[in-house]
Amino acid sequence: MARHGLLSLVLVVLFAVPVVAGTLAGITLPDSLEVDGQKLVLNGMALRKKIIFKVYVAGLYLPVKESDGVKVLAADTHRCTVMHFVRSVKANQVNEAWYEGLEANTPGYSAQLKQQFDQMAAQMEDLKNGDKLVFTYKPGVGTEIKVKGKVKGILGDKAFADALFACWIGEKPGPGEKFKKGLLGL
Repeated sequence: MARHGLLSLVLVVLFAVPVVAGTLAGITLPDSLEVDGQKLVLNGMALRKKIIFKVYVAGLYLPVKESDGVKVLAADTHRCTVMHFVRSVKANQVNEAWYEGLEANTPGYSAQLKQQFDQMAAQMEDLKNGDKLVFTYKPGVGTEIKVKGKVKGILGDKAFADALFACWIGEKPGPGEKFKKGLLGL
């Protein structure tokens, strides 16, 4: 009888407390963010691993949940990716991944798009456990680049945002298909 009562109490507590965050690999991200007065919801989370090492946990935020990467990239709406690092990574390693993602997901990219990726790469810093990179696309404005809590600038237009976000949810995501599915909530 006591065990039954305890189970009931646990169930009441679980269902009475709203879920306010997503957690993966020990990293918790909020269920929503506000960008320019618009609420973005946590669409999904994914863990980036390189060989056996955990590198970062990412969260994709959208105006409404969407499981189709093509639709996410086609929409001209706010979107945000938060990358929470769980190990130290050199800036050149992060930049190498950007360029690989650009090559794999944006065939025939323009010189202007390459220049924008170069500008983003120039803003990267060495990262350590606990550091974050945040990329927020704002329609009509560009993509805000935030490194370790500091806004480094706003780059490009929708084409830049699409190429950047395709690195994670495009046809050939650099971190892999499992990572893409995690961000898309699949």
